Amino acid sequence: MKFNLLSKVKNQFTNHEGAKAFALSPEMELYTLVVTWSLSDSFYEKNDDRMERLRNIIYKCKPEFVGRLAVYARTKMYMRSVPLVLVTELAKLHSGDDLVARVTAGIVNRADEITELLACYEMLNQRTGPKKLNRLSKQMQKGLQAAFNNFDEYQFAKYNRDTAIKMRDALFLVHPKAKDDAQQLVFNKIVSGTLQTPYTWETELSALGQLNYDSQEAKTMAFRNKWEELIDSEKLGYMALLRNLRNIQEAGVSYAHIQKVCATLADADKVAKAKQFPFRYLAAYRELLNAKSEITVQGIGQRLKALLTGNNGYAGELLDALEKAVQVSAVNIKGFDHDTRVLLACDVSGSMQTAVSAKSKILLYDVGLMLAMLLQSRCKNVEVGMFGDTWKTIMVPRHNILNNVQEFYKREGEVGYSTNGYLVIKDLLDRNVQMDKVMLFTDCQLYNSIPVSGDYIHALWSRYKTAVAPKAKLYLFDLKGYSKVPLQVMQNDVYLVAGWSDKVFEVLEALEKGNSALSEINKVEI
Repeated sequence: MKFNLLSKVKNQFTNHEGAKAFALSPEMELYTLVVTWSLSDSFYEKNDDRMERLRNIIYKCKPEFVGRLAVYARTKMYMRSVPLVLVTELAKLHSGDDLVARVTAGIVNRADEITELLACYEMLNQRTGPKKLNRLSKQMQKGLQAAFNNFDEYQFAKYNRDTAIKMRDALFLVHPKAKDDAQQLVFNKIVSGTLQTPYTWETELSALGQLNYDSQEAKTMAFRNKWEELIDSEKLGYMALLRNLRNIQEAGVSYAHIQKVCATLADADKVAKAKQFPFRYLAAYRELLNAKSEITVQGIGQRLKALLTGNNGYAGELLDALEKAVQVSAVNIKGFDHDTRVLLACDVSGSMQTAVSAKSKILLYDVGLMLAMLLQSRCKNVEVGMFGDTWKTIMVPRHNILNNVQEFYKREGEVGYSTNGYLVIKDLLDRNVQMDKVMLFTDCQLYNSIPVSGDYIHALWSRYKTAVAPKAKLYLFDLKGYSKVPLQVMQNDVYLVAGWSDKVFEVLEALEKGNSALSEINKVEI
């Protein structure tokens, strides 16, 4: 008993707000850090500090786990940068087998990730000078050799960019052996710089922009025709389509082409293959909503003319298509039936009002709302709300996922900007309401902004379990991976899930079956 008490004391820390918190195992901390990764400063942590923390935790974990997590992050959670960091660090500490080679091959899913990985390796190993990569890890080299044979001429040409490390440099460094004569011909073209220019929306629009036009009307018509041609070609990728909905709309394409765009957006197979973060749909949705509002704030100019002449009347169809796409993406989420009472609580505090990356308009706040609304759409008996200084439940329809996020977004500020997540549990206690599942979408930096009350979430949860709902479960959806959590995980029916992808719900399903996030990662084949 004394040893158990000592263990608990050692596991208690404080979070970034000075409130009582609990440490995670190195594997759990690495998991939460990786699947919430962004290469920019966050509210509580500078990017350099985050990178150093990542390095330190990697050395505390088994190499096989680090490798599986890298592949899991790339293939399941759709992360691109952090898997490169993981395999680069893994190559520093592990040798003697082909683990690094297998992980390298597993995370390079696009041709440009070959050069991106080499650039990451150069930076993290602080290599400089003309021979900065001449001591490349042999196992990483083997993994990249395998990766080179996974791509065709189009894929190489699409990502053969004028970057510090070019595809030609990578080919000379890695020395891949072509799998057949056709592949060798592609490698020869990389060397000679004669890869065929790929047909992509970027290259097509770029070429069009270089031409001279007799009038603005002629230029507008040329771009309209080009967008229609791109749509008809079906070579406009799903992500490119999402990012260009507003451009397509403002180009004034025909209604028939708008219908084609909508059909593609809502196509179940295309949604599944696209593997988009849920918040990508929200970003596209907001771009369309914001298009008309610009008319009222901009003066008469080229942008305004485009907005006035474009097909803004079709915006409703595009918005509906995005809503259908999100609903399709939620179909495979395992929700809960009418007998299971679910409470979804979204953290809208100040620390959640930070962008997921330097170039993004999407906030952590939005990510939490999107995940909550996706899950709400799959539950029969569910309440949703938001907390800051106070806690408030908000009634919204179940199936309008993107519109529901906007409804919450419009009410930003109503509950203040502290992180008083304990109020969610206190409210259940005060009202003596039984819930089966309580889920908090948060950065986990919970505290009590009025500490004289003496209320803290870990104590309130224990009281709630004892006095009201003995079988209730509490799930923390960690959206930032700051390492400390407000309750002790895997005790008293407290569970932890992390990440920005809808794949977090696969982890939730695993937890319901008695497994854990780590067990899902350890299933990954490398």
